[in-house]
Amino acid sequence: MGLQRGVFMSTYLDILNQRILVFDGAMGTSIQALEPTEDDFGGPDLVGCIDHLVLSRPEIIGEVHASFLEAGCDVVETDTFRANRLSIAEYGLGDQVVELNREAARIARETAADFATDERPRFVAGSMGPSGFLPSASDPALGRLTYAELADVFQEQAQGLIEGGVDLLL
Repeated sequence: MGLQRGVFMSTYLDILNQRILVFDGAMGTSIQALEPTEDDFGGPDLVGCIDHLVLSRPEIIGEVHASFLEAGCDVVETDTFRANRLSIAEYGLGDQVVELNREAARIARETAADFATDERPRFVAGSMGPSGFLPSASDPALGRLTYAELADVFQEQAQGLIEGGVDLLL
């Protein structure tokens, strides 16, 4: 496609000013419809950790991205909705946050590049979901982290996504 990393954002904003950009559908639902097995997830302790599939079965993630791009979307979201340290700690993956996010972004970037043309570039949004904590909550369990602590959690996730080549964070 000829665009260098870093040029995508200005291209994204330029195109967004000209027309509506269509984002993909539900990554998690699409993956669940494929009925991944225990082996696909990487073992019994990782069953249900959709974010880990970027390491254990990256081809599945690429296929889901491709299906959305084939359907005509302009932007695919990375398979990282819960790939922050707090959310994936239950699977023992808290120390792999940057790697998971980087790999998810790389898969999405490569798949988007396969569908991109000069006339119709395709973009990658780094998906960042909730942490399960609310610093303003009066509930002691939900509010046990400060805003600064949560900012660090999301900065770590964003680092991996940016290193992997996303055009924007969502």
